[in-house]
Formats: sequence, C-alpha cells, structure tokens
Amino acid sequence: MEPPDARATARPAPRLLWLALLLAAHPGSQAKVHVSVPPLVEVMQGMQVTLNCTLLENPDHFVLEWFLTDRSGTRHRLASVEQQGSQLQGTVHDFRGRSPPYQLDPQGGLELPQAQVGDERDYVCVVRAGASGTTEATAKVRVFAIPETTEVIPNRGTLSVMEDFAQEIATCNSRNGNPVPRITWYRNGQLLDMPMEMNSEGYMTSRTVREASGLQSLTSTLYLRPSKADREASFHCAAHYSLPLGNQGRLDSSPFHLTLHYPTENVRFWVGSPSTTEGWVREGDSIQLLCQGDGSPSPEYTFFRLQDKQEKMLTINLEGNLTLVGVNRSQSGTYGCRVEDYDAAEDVQLTKILELRVAYLDPLELSTGEELSVLLNSSRTTVNCSTRGLPAPTLRWTKDSVPLGDGPTLSLSPVTFDSAGTYVCEASMSTVPFLSRVRSFKLLVQGSPELRAEEMEPKAEGGWTEGDEVRLTCSARGHPEPELTWSQLGGRPAEPVLGGQGWVSSSLTLKVTSALGREGVACEASNPHGRVSHVFHFGTVAPQTAQAGVAVMAVAVSVGLLLLVVAVFYCMRRKGRPGCCRRREKGSPPPGEPELSHSGSQRPEQKGLLVGGGGARGGSGGFGDEC
Repeated sequence: MEPPDARATARPAPRLLWLALLLAAHPGSQAKVHVSVPPLVEVMQGMQVTLNCTLLENPDHFVLEWFLTDRSGTRHRLASVEQQGSQLQGTVHDFRGRSPPYQLDPQGGLELPQAQVGDERDYVCVVRAGASGTTEATAKVRVFAIPETTEVIPNRGTLSVMEDFAQEIATCNSRNGNPVPRITWYRNGQLLDMPMEMNSEGYMTSRTVREASGLQSLTSTLYLRPSKADREASFHCAAHYSLPLGNQGRLDSSPFHLTLHYPTENVRFWVGSPSTTEGWVREGDSIQLLCQGDGSPSPEYTFFRLQDKQEKMLTINLEGNLTLVGVNRSQSGTYGCRVEDYDAAEDVQLTKILELRVAYLDPLELSTGEELSVLLNSSRTTVNCSTRGLPAPTLRWTKDSVPLGDGPTLSLSPVTFDSAGTYVCEASMSTVPFLSRVRSFKLLVQGSPELRAEEMEPKAEGGWTEGDEVRLTCSARGHPEPELTWSQLGGRPAEPVLGGQGWVSSSLTLKVTSALGREGVACEASNPHGRVSHVFHFGTVAPQTAQAGVAVMAVAVSVGLLLLVVAVFYCMRRKGRPGCCRRREKGSPPPGEPELSHSGSQRPEQKGLLVGGGGARGGSGGFGDEC
C-alpha cells in the first residue's frame, strides 16, 4: 500500500501530460523556424570545406550555433552567430586544437580550411529564434585521401613446386589513404580470387594500420602453392581507393616473377649455328653443341663422346654449351649430353645423343698445269679435275661463266682459236651451302694467224675519187700473238680488241690516189707458225674535176713565162743595140752605128729577122722591125 504523499505527488503528472498535448495541438505553439544544411559533404584532403546553415524563414532575432559531435556522441560548441540589427556577429569559441583553426563566413557558415582526416565528424547547426522556437540540422563531413604508390615486396627465395602447402608469394603495401583502400592480386593480368581463410592451395591476409596523421595503411600478403606453369607468370597487386561522388581509383604495383624449383621433365640436345638442315657442319667452323633441360634451377650438364661404346667425358658446366673451335673431319662421331638432376622422376630420360657430321672438301687437282698449249685443229684434248669430300661433291666445268657440263672430265674436239681461254672446275655440295672450291687453267691454241679485214665502202655511189680519206682496219688472232704490218706507212700499232677473244687490231688512215687504185693496200699478219695477208682494192679512182682545170691553167702560165724569158734574153743578145725591139726609120741608122752588111755572108736567119714585111728591105718610105 502506497503512502498518501506518494499518491499526491503522482496525480499532477497526468495533468502536465495533457497540458503538453493540448499545447502541441494548438497551431500557434509550433516552432516556426527551419534551417537547411547539406547532409553529406565529401571533399579531398587539403581542400577547404564550408558548411552552410540557411534559415528558411526571417525571424526578428536569432542565434546560430555550431556544434561538433565526437565519437562518443558528446557535443562541443565551436562557434556562434548572433543577429545584431541588420548584421551578423560571429565568434569562434573552441578550436579543438585544429590548425588552421575554424572560421566563420559572413553568412554564418562554418569554414574548415585545408580539410584533414580528423575533420570527419558530424557538425550540428542549432538556431534559437525566441518565440519562433529552436531548430537544428546535422552535416556529415567525409575527407578522402589518395594513397601513396602501391609497393610490392616479392619473395626473392626459391619456391619449390614439390611442396604440398601454400607458400608466401609477396606482400603488398598501400599507405596513407582514406578511407582504407582495398588490395587485390593478379596473375598474368587475371584477378586471383583468394579467400581470407588459410588453406593448402592459396589465400591472402590483410592488416590495417591507422597512422598518426589519421590516414590508414593496408598490408596484404599472398600465399600460393606454385606450379611449374608459374615459372613464366607475371604477378602484381593493385590498391583500390574511394573518391568523392562514389568514384573509384586504382594504383597498380610493378610486376614481378617467381623463382621456382622444379625437376627436369624433358631434355633437348642439338647442334647450334652454324649448321645445315641436313645436320652437316663445315670443316673449319666453330660450332656449339647445345643441351637444355626444362628443370629449375639449371642443373649440371655433362658432355661426352662415344668411342668404341665407351663414354669419353668432354666437359661439365651449368650453361649446357659445348663449343668445338675449328672442327675437323676427325671429330665426326656420336656425342652425348646428360642432365644431372637428382629430383627428376625415374621415368624421365636425362641422357640424349646426336651424330655430328663434319663436311669437308679437299683442294681440286687438275691433270694439267695452270696453262695448257695445244695446236690448232687438234683432234681431241681432255683435262681431268678430281677432289675428295664428304658428302660427295658435284664437279662442274665453265668457261667465261658459261656452263660446259658436269663431271670430272673436260673434252675439247676439235680445238679452234675460239677454244682458247680460261676454264674453271668448280666443286660444290648442294646439302652444305658455301662449301665449294674452284681451280682453273688457261688454254693456249698454237697456230698460224687468222686474219679478218673490215670491208670498206666508197664515200660516193660511183666509186672512189682521188683525195678521199679512208680508214682501213685489219684484225688477227693466233698464238703467239701475230704482228700486223701494212704496205703503206702510217699504220697504228696493234691493240687488243675489247672482248675479242684473242683478237688484235690495227688501222691505217690515208688518202686515195690513182696509184693506190692500181696497186691496192695490203695488211699482213705473221707469227712463227705462218703469215697471212689481205689486199684492199679501190678499183678505178676518178680524178677530181676542179683540180684538172687548175693544172691546165698552171701549165699555160708556165709556158707564157718561159716565152717571155726567151724574148728578153734574145733582145739582150743583139749587137750594138742597147735597146731591142724598137721601130726605126728605114735607111737612117743611128749615129755612130755602121750600116749592116747585106752581103751574102749574112746568115739567113739573121736576115730574115731583120727584114720587114714580106722579108724585103725595099719599100717607099717604110720602117723595118729590127727585133
């Protein structure tokens, strides 16, 4: 049974409750002020944040306060803004140790310069408007930070594929991000979907650390049971981080490879370059015998040669390489390679052998020397070419790069001057490229010269004319080389004809005369075996018309000059007459000159010369010519 005073104090409670309900139901009693703040503000670290608190009404007087809610839910007043007239007066009350400190903008918004991870809190805007009531709204701030470059630390040891449990592969670090990033692993670019629970095939572990700056770092370690297929695989990790507005970023690490230990399953043994497709190597070359097992790490390789069914050890190394410098034919034979891998399965064949075949070709031998001299028109000449080689070589004869036939014997019948020249015997092997030899000899054909003259044609259609210039050419060949001579002077020395197969040529340039037309011009070729000649005939040579007229004129002038000389001489021989051939009066001799005698002793020719017209001295009053 309750005490009486307890019942008395309990009665007013229902009355107060009813009073509160009545006041709430009355329209005039509701708060008439409302505020608006952004519910979520996302920003990158280092940027400025402004939290706006906007009144939706215009009360006569209000006080705006900003509170910070810590992780325990306790509110801490940061700043306040009070309306004073038409202006707002703001005050920051508590910096909470922030640097740089909080600030207020002219509209009463809370500013957070250089956003930090520690700013991730709930910020409450409370507005007290007197009779209009009190209201509040909360803004949540999230600060994002991009983590540093993703770092991967692979296991540098040797991992055995023969173990039956997962081994540590690598550790991936993503430091100083916010919120905490997420790490994934990749093999050859493909995502590894690894569980977090430990098992024998593979898993991963993660550890998150909050740094003193408030940023977060994540470390992830990958465990795998490796296989032989992973020997060439590329691994890497990636850190995925969040950005404002739901965006995502990714930072990949550098790739890495594993060092694995796995036994040999297959062995290869072959002849390295240089070698042919048929397996032959050239004598004198340096060759390599290569041996390779697919185990890791590389095992030891033992090289040996089988002689009389016994192994003769050659070398042991880790490279799987046996070099034979300047190999010769005596090194042909059976060679072997053995992989010394004691972890290999019993059914794996660790020894391989091969047959080394050394191709060789000895120098060629000819049945004649470097020169062979034969007589012209010899019935049959043969030369043999021989050699030794393996595989069997093919012999071929050529002259001036023209094939003459295959085989060791060269047969020439009959021998002409065209047969002279250089003959080459070539030995080659179709299965061994670049292994060949050549030997040559020069064939000299002895014989009387062979002469060839270049026919000439007259310049005019009618024939040759005196004074025409002509060039005569003779060519000859033979052995010894023939000498060319001309019947006329001026012949040029003999010179070899370009590409003329032993021909030499000489030329003579002269003018055609009638004498040459009658006699011709001869060229002769001679050597110790004989001589041969050729005569160039010109036929009838016509005189030049213009020159004949000039000759006649010259003769006439010469005769006239001769007569004039004779007349002058005769006049000077006249006795007692200083002048001659002058006319004087008849019967009146010059003074001091006696009159000529007309006696019969005078010579008739003198008389005749002295008598005037008709040979008579008489005539009335006439003059006589005394010349």
